[in-house]
Amino acid sequence: MNKNVCFFMFMFLFFFSVLSFLFMMYLIMNNMVIFFEWELISFNSISIVMSILFDWMSLLFMMFVLMISSVVIYYSKSYMSSDLNLVRFIILVLLFVFSMILLIISPNIISILLGWDGLGLVSYLLVIYYQNLKSYNAGMLTALSNRIGDVLILMVISWMMNYGSWNYIFYLNFMKNDLIMSFISIMIILAAMTKSAQIPFSSWLPAAMAAPTPVSALVHSSTLVTAGVYLLIRFNLLILNTFFIKVLLLLGVLTMFMAGISANYEFDLKKIIALSTLSQLGLMMSILSMGFPDLAFFHLLSHAMFKALLFMCAGVIIHMMNDIQDIRYMGGISFYLPMTSLCLNISNMALCGIPFLAGFYSKDLILEMVSFSNLNMFVFFFYYVSTGLTMFYTVRLLLYMMINDYNLLSVYNLYDEDYVMLNSMLILLFMSVVSGSFLSWVIFYYPYMIYLPFNLKMMVIYVSLLGMIMGFMVSNMKIYSINKFIMTYNLSSFLCLMWFMPNLTTYGLSYYFLNFGQNLLKIVDMGWTELYSGQGFMIILKNYSIFYNMFQMNNLKIYLFSFVIWMMIMMYVLIINI
Repeated sequence: MNKNVCFFMFMFLFFFSVLSFLFMMYLIMNNMVIFFEWELISFNSISIVMSILFDWMSLLFMMFVLMISSVVIYYSKSYMSSDLNLVRFIILVLLFVFSMILLIISPNIISILLGWDGLGLVSYLLVIYYQNLKSYNAGMLTALSNRIGDVLILMVISWMMNYGSWNYIFYLNFMKNDLIMSFISIMIILAAMTKSAQIPFSSWLPAAMAAPTPVSALVHSSTLVTAGVYLLIRFNLLILNTFFIKVLLLLGVLTMFMAGISANYEFDLKKIIALSTLSQLGLMMSILSMGFPDLAFFHLLSHAMFKALLFMCAGVIIHMMNDIQDIRYMGGISFYLPMTSLCLNISNMALCGIPFLAGFYSKDLILEMVSFSNLNMFVFFFYYVSTGLTMFYTVRLLLYMMINDYNLLSVYNLYDEDYVMLNSMLILLFMSVVSGSFLSWVIFYYPYMIYLPFNLKMMVIYVSLLGMIMGFMVSNMKIYSINKFIMTYNLSSFLCLMWFMPNLTTYGLSYYFLNFGQNLLKIVDMGWTELYSGQGFMIILKNYSIFYNMFQMNNLKIYLFSFVIWMMIMMYVLIINI
């Protein structure tokens, strides 16, 4: 029963993916945009309208989301086969897909909030799917980081009350220089930074790797994390002239650099891939803030394909390794898992921007536009160094997984005959090879040629080769040598722990409040207020009763004498009153 559900959902979503592709081609050929308005309630002068926007961008993104989700559900048929609640898992993934589609096709900020909040909620539910302490902590970090973005979008809704409608798409052009719109643009940028995990909200993305691997492939690599980028692409007319866009450029390149360095220190397979996702998100955000939304969208789509494939390969390998994610245990898998290794290597090469794979077209174009733009040395340096770092951690991963010896057990059984997983991976493999050129024909409908000096044109290849050589050399060194001779222990722990961001954004924010609460509980609630209220009264009455009990139990003479004294007091009172 469960297996049939998976296959049916795969066919359903794949059919819609093909449908949206055909619809998108029709719209592009006829240069059309379709805008639906569906009136839900019309009462007196109030009309509540649900609006839907179909243009080439929303349909293209929808096609990619549906294709990846269909493949991931088919993959889950095998990956989650031992799970008792497979149907519940698939329903959660479908809820996620529908939230994403609602976000993609809405020109209205309220329906965007519905999709956005749906994404956050379903993401939380999927992160805590394996119910243990680590998953709960990761889920809370994910949910609370995303809540900041939800609150900012709620604030955007209240600010847009000033315009009389929430269809933001109508206001982008002619309200650009309005003061209220500049507030709205700042909030939109901040909301997008929370969802797309830019500095200072980066720590939730590696933590969200506690989710099952199909979820990581769908949610935390290709769709949910790109929702922020997509929102900024939609709002790009509004934000290009603000000062805050320069801050976004700085934070984007820093995120890219930080994630590239941290990935070189990480030993958890899924976290390495998550940090590489973070690095690519930094690339998308920074190129978007330089004023190239089409390039950001291009990279968003081509990246979605090979990153989902990379996660699915990681899932197969983790399965084979008896659920161990540490890359130090892996090695030599190219002998035993040839097809998986093929997919892994091709997606890794696409990530590095090896010519004529998916990543090359978008990444090369972005870096050439950076060289072409009138920007300072700082940003230029960070772009190219981050590209080199991508190659660096990819070669390191390759050495650990393909070239090293297998380190887990003496007797092992690795097999590559799981055809459900392989078939689903092959669909994405095809897309990882083809999607770059396909998208460059669809998105840019005129031939582009960027003239640069020879060395600038070849700069991408220079830094990639340098990163490759460095990755090879550093991975072949003894484990502590680079830290011993080049960097101190403190510096390398700073680089390793994502610039201390997970600690700063969890304990850093909550420590003082929790500490204050603990002191309040200890000193006030369980301290002085107890003494001056119930507990104090009880102690006084208890002491009195012990005192009287001693008289009553121990000494009859004193007890009787107390009656005499009591009578004398009573008589004295009576005499005075007379």
